Amino acid sequence: MSEPAKTRPVVPEGKSRFLVTRQKPANEKGFVGYETIWESFQKEADYQTPKRP
Repeated sequence: MSEPAKTRPVVPEGKSRFLVTRQKPANEKGFVGYETIWESFQKEADYQTPKRP
């Protein structure tokens, strides 16, 4: 019988509205991790000091 492959298949980059997921390369133990990148949900407005009465 043949030995199963020890390498993991490459997963395509996952994209959604606020999130991007990428596969990391395998480490020395063969563990494959995933990198998650979040995009901001809100826009930040510059703060302006209110006028004095």
